Amino acid sequence: MADFFDSLDEKHIAFINEQKIYFVATAANEGSINLSPKGMDTFAVIDNNTVAYLDLTGSGNETAAHLYENARMTIMMCSFDKHPLIFRMYGKGKVISQNTEEWKKWKYHFDDFPGMRQIIALEIDNIQTSCGYAVPTAENFQERRTLVRWAEKKGDTGIKEYWKEKNITSLDGLPTHLLTD
Repeated sequence: MADFFDSLDEKHIAFINEQKIYFVATAANEGSINLSPKGMDTFAVIDNNTVAYLDLTGSGNETAAHLYENARMTIMMCSFDKHPLIFRMYGKGKVISQNTEEWKKWKYHFDDFPGMRQIIALEIDNIQTSCGYAVPTAENFQERRTLVRWAEKKGDTGIKEYWKEKNITSLDGLPTHLLTD
């Protein structure tokens, strides 16, 4: 029931562009495994072997901390409509910080959002598709504006203070390099 691919094809890209939610998994060498749901219009296909997402401020910054120690990352999307499919991209992740030259190269793929924190890129090693027969169907995914309103209310200064308080280390004490790159 599973098929494997070395790179994204047109059918994969069309599927990715239809998704409203995706999941990002990372793990450091030791400690907690992180699995984060993501949404909003923050995902981009860069080329047939590279995808990225605009990482917005959140309660933690586990993905960045993990990637600095161990670049392994999986991004999963799954269909919630009548055509079941689970779509996983495996590879090496990388953090692109706002205060680097690389930021300019990557940022043009995304709209601006209040609370933009960093960009996370995935160089795809392989892709797996599987049936998704047990995944329930769901309709009418609606974007929540809660994070945008929260970030707008905090403003740039408030966001940076929040980063200092909540986003500098992972749950396991690993550095995120958020304000040091």
